[in-house]
Amino acid sequence: MAINMEDARMLLSEARAELMSKPNVVATGLGYKISAGKRTDELALICSVEFKRTKQMLSAGELIPAGIQNVATDVLPTGLIYALQEPTEKFRPAPGGVSIGHYLITAGTLGCYVTKNNKKYILSNNHVLANSNDGQIGDAIYQPGPHDGGTSTDQIATLNKFIHIQFEGGDNGGGSSCSIGNFTAAVLNTLAALTGSKTRLQAVLKPKTAENLVDCALAEPLDKNDVLDEIFKIGKIAGVTEATLNMNVKKSGRTTGLTTGSITQIDVTSRVSYGTNKTALFVDQLMAGAMSAGGDSGSVILTDDNKLIGLLFAGSSNTTIFNRIQNVFSALEVVL
Repeated sequence: MAINMEDARMLLSEARAELMSKPNVVATGLGYKISAGKRTDELALICSVEFKRTKQMLSAGELIPAGIQNVATDVLPTGLIYALQEPTEKFRPAPGGVSIGHYLITAGTLGCYVTKNNKKYILSNNHVLANSNDGQIGDAIYQPGPHDGGTSTDQIATLNKFIHIQFEGGDNGGGSSCSIGNFTAAVLNTLAALTGSKTRLQAVLKPKTAENLVDCALAEPLDKNDVLDEIFKIGKIAGVTEATLNMNVKKSGRTTGLTTGSITQIDVTSRVSYGTNKTALFVDQLMAGAMSAGGDSGSVILTDDNKLIGLLFAGSSNTTIFNRIQNVFSALEVVL
């Protein structure tokens, strides 16, 4: 029996933690199953992997099941998913879709202009405008970005706000802050001592992996005349709308320019690499196919009729991942 969209989304939310724990899985999402290289009309829980492994290489517990309840699964080899930061001309006024970056990075993409308290701000990624949490409010933002020749004479804005990225593997301490656990351990250790046992227990709080919704930041232009409220090669944004599965989308970015695609997965959970020993878990993301490359981070994702749906921030050789624009606007407290 075919499952409806809402039931499939509910099942994914219940199963994603177990699926993400499988070795080699870098993302999970809801999409349509691929059979013989063609998209079918069957909804499936999609597991993206760095590379496909044979069943002989995996234990029974490591295998992705063929289905969960009455929903099929599918395995999509994407390679490692990474934050699209790569290192052209100077634009004044500067539209969305052109090179920009914090003065200490290479280059990313200026997304678009948003409004907060009747003031216009530049929207892009944290890792483009705030150097992956290392930036300070007031830091210089260059257009074009440093890799494209931007220097202090090309400063267009200052860093105004960024949403902190929670990276995996942070220091969570070795003990527990749970008073019940600590008390229980103390009682059991006392009893062990009375019976002559040298075994001792310690309550340990298992750290929960921090989840991220967005990779986003704002920069305040130095001069309002230096910005152009439209997207390079696309034009003006016509509003905001909700993203849906199989929706046609487009973007204009610093590296690959104007590209198109379609949403292949929704409700995506993905680990994203930000370089050596820096990985972050993102939830409630959207995925499209190969429509971006390094340096396109910060591009906004639009529908055919120029409605804004997302903020591009990561991808692999054959995938593009972006934040839901509603989550971005909520986190930064901005509107178009």
